Amino acid sequence: MDAYLVAILTVAGIYVILALALNLQYGFTGLINFGIVGFYGLGAYASGIATETLGLPFVLGLVMALAVGALSGAAVALLSLRLSGDFLAIVTLGFAETVRLALNNEDWLTRGPRGFIIMTRPVFDGLGRSATSWFILGVVALVALVVLLVMVRLARSAYGRVLRAIREDDLVPATLGKDVFVYRLQAFVIGAMITAAGGSLYAHYTQTITPENFTTPIAILVWMSVVVGGAGNNLGVVLGALVVTAIYEGTRFLAPWLGFLDAEQISALRFVVIGSALIIVIRYRPEGLLPEPRHRPVVPAPSAPAR
Repeated sequence: MDAYLVAILTVAGIYVILALALNLQYGFTGLINFGIVGFYGLGAYASGIATETLGLPFVLGLVMALAVGALSGAAVALLSLRLSGDFLAIVTLGFAETVRLALNNEDWLTRGPRGFIIMTRPVFDGLGRSATSWFILGVVALVALVVLLVMVRLARSAYGRVLRAIREDDLVPATLGKDVFVYRLQAFVIGAMITAAGGSLYAHYTQTITPENFTTPIAILVWMSVVVGGAGNNLGVVLGALVVTAIYEGTRFLAPWLGFLDAEQISALRFVVIGSALIIVIRYRPEGLLPEPRHRPVVPAPSAPAR
């Protein structure tokens, strides 16, 4: 049971990283990115290829994932950020499917549907199985904490205020001299890099990845985490990721009481439960479990009358 709990917490930590990345893009800047699994998969395979094919250590594999995430994020952003919300969503969704097909068919590089085996792990040599699991959980938790602190710092900065202004009405910051496209580009690229880092951690945790690990249902879980937790609120997004992971993994325990359903039907039922929870939250808490704090404008104190 302890091993299963550690596994759930590790997966939850990875979803926290993905949700924080999406919150930067959507919660702060208003960019609808349905292609988050594309960057997630690219980060996983880039890190795996760096460590297993090129023989680099895990840290350099993570750096490779960040670089690939930045380059792919910039390419997608430069091609699509001038589109409106709905069209951007379609472009990013198409990007994710293109990445999945490429990973599935470029067998010479990714080993296709056979699976890419990764032996490198972010641990010290000589650790036992249980200690290794706890150590990886610590690494994932540390990365999630660093990302959270950076996002909180960014949200409180002038940069974060500009992103929120762009989300509400991009004409206002543009009138004030802000380059809206550059800010959107930066937010999209940073989010893609964080997502790719999450993919790197996932790859070295599971040690075997296939293109089917990076499909639309993963994006749905990440989006649910942001919506349920509260878009625009970093702590809310963290809570949302933990709640969605708990529901998704907790429904595994329903299997003994659902013997009349096969494994595929039980898997679909898990999404039904999460979808029902999402409907309930949207109905009664449309801004999420922890809504974004309302930032009031600072009104200067009236000056004393001249004498």
